[in-house]
Amino acid sequence: MDKKNRLTTYILIGLVLGIVVGYVANTSFENPAGFADTMALITTMFLRLIKMIIAPLVFSTLVVGIAKMGDAKEVGRIGVKALGWFVIASVISLSLGLVLVNLFRPGDAMALSGAVPPVGASSGITTSGLTLKDFITHLIPTSIFDGMAKNEILQIVVFSIFFGTAAAAVGARATPLIDAVDGIAHIMLKVTGYVMNFAPVAVFAAVAGVIAKSGLGVLSTYGIFMAEFYLGIILLWVVLIAIGGVFLGRRVLRLISELKEPTILAYTCASSEAAFPKTLEGLERFGVKNRLAAFVLPIGYSFNLDGSMMYCTFAAVFIAQAYGIELDIATQMTMMLVLMLTSKGMAGVPRASLVVIAATLAQFNIPEAGLLLLLGIDHFLDMARSATNVIGNGIATAVVAKWEGDLADPNKDPAVAPLR
Repeated sequence: MDKKNRLTTYILIGLVLGIVVGYVANTSFENPAGFADTMALITTMFLRLIKMIIAPLVFSTLVVGIAKMGDAKEVGRIGVKALGWFVIASVISLSLGLVLVNLFRPGDAMALSGAVPPVGASSGITTSGLTLKDFITHLIPTSIFDGMAKNEILQIVVFSIFFGTAAAAVGARATPLIDAVDGIAHIMLKVTGYVMNFAPVAVFAAVAGVIAKSGLGVLSTYGIFMAEFYLGIILLWVVLIAIGGVFLGRRVLRLISELKEPTILAYTCASSEAAFPKTLEGLERFGVKNRLAAFVLPIGYSFNLDGSMMYCTFAAVFIAQAYGIELDIATQMTMMLVLMLTSKGMAGVPRASLVVIAATLAQFNIPEAGLLLLLGIDHFLDMARSATNVIGNGIATAVVAKWEGDLADPNKDPAVAPLR
């Protein structure tokens, strides 16, 4: 068994053990909440290790990639193609969520159950207006060091684009610096390998903690809602893979195979950010040149969160249904357009999907208290969202590489290999 498959196996073992231990803790321990808090510490340690990697990894790989392109026009062309794909994927994700929630109408069952919170109840989610000013603030850093300290991926991308483009324009005099940054990229990917050794333990702790705290009963209470949402996620995967297949042919299945490990990692940790380094490696093994993957993938993490966007429309209309609020087609289309804009850059906001949904509910006079219906199961929903974000961004990056004629066949080009 090679190293990649071995890690995937250990992660799955951690997932199964986490469910078993979490159930035992929930049903047998005197203080399951205390056990959950202890497990949360382990998960937090792993996620902080991942966050420690992200900023220098994104900066170094992106700067080297752009500097090697050497042409600002090429950077702009690739950026436009990437954003074009992201817009199309966003429309598909939001529309699918809207269609399915109207088809299944999960909120009706919740309304009949009498479990809907009072309109005036507080959800505990701090909403923000998510205005154009907020977006610009997330987009442009006042200091690259501040952006790196806060892990604002979009800000790091903006600075790296300027830095890499300027380095390419300087020419030979910048070569020693670019070589040094390239060395940093190799070192960070080696550090990534070390950190990933802790992934199975983190997965075990995350799942055990959630089950110990909430119990398996929460899954049965919201079973129908979760089943319908997961069905929507599966359909979104099918659509994204089918569209990817139009451009990549049968190789799209090879791509999904390469993304298996980061997808499982994102699912079990409920964090697409945790899977970023492994997604980058998987794309390079597939044949995407590092300079392009390092450019498109970080942008996708801010603009192309397909699973999160589908959840936004699904959850917002679900809450309206639970309170007996009927939204006509025009209102739902307006909501979709609002979410299309407010969801961009959500990666920089803690508990991003819930914050975006809360802000959207306020604009359409839907009780914010409805978020309380989702808080207990949000972790399990976030697992599916995070895995979908990895698949969506992987396909997007590979398709853009294909458009650019920059997608190699690793079976024919032995030079194609991930950085180590």
